[in-house]
Amino acid sequence: MAGESASEQGLLSIYFRDEKVGYEEYIWTSYAEGYTLQVRGRIDKPVPLILDKLIIRLNKNFIPIEYYFKGTISGFEQEISSSIEDGFVDNRIYIAGQEQKASVRIKRDAFLLPNSIFSPYMVLSKKYVCSLEEKIDLSAYIIPQLEELFSLEPAEDSACSLIIQFNTTFIELETDRTGSLKALFIPSQKIKVIHN
Repeated sequence: MAGESASEQGLLSIYFRDEKVGYEEYIWTSYAEGYTLQVRGRIDKPVPLILDKLIIRLNKNFIPIEYYFKGTISGFEQEISSSIEDGFVDNRIYIAGQEQKASVRIKRDAFLLPNSIFSPYMVLSKKYVCSLEEKIDLSAYIIPQLEELFSLEPAEDSACSLIIQFNTTFIELETDRTGSLKALFIPSQKIKVIHN
């Protein structure tokens, strides 16, 4: 990619009820115009998912501009390609050979957080890099289904730990001074994700 300046690779191990159930391999690339997150992996529980390819492209302000997913969820092959411009999302969805199109409006700065995939939370850790000082309200597009509001705040004991609250669900992110995602915990779902 022209103008590429830095790339980070990593492996996330996924645990459900303390049993290792999957992994995600990611590549985070920063370049002059923005960032790209590429992910592949699989998870066996609680929802079987084979992730052949996930790509999220963001501008330099961490606002998403493009999304691509190819994989199998609960045995059904899916492919989703989305273009995002000024909060307008144009989705093309292929499920079991059938094409659907959907266009929606979301907040311009909404984060893309696809269900059952954890690497995209890195966009939050990269954007705030241990620097968040107080609670803020944000928006997530659980692509391609719905937009949800959530709050984000630093943990009391560490600016490198972030607490996310979606309604009654709490998610804790642990990061480092480079914004790398070190761990993610969802206690109510008995899920933990650890960087190897």
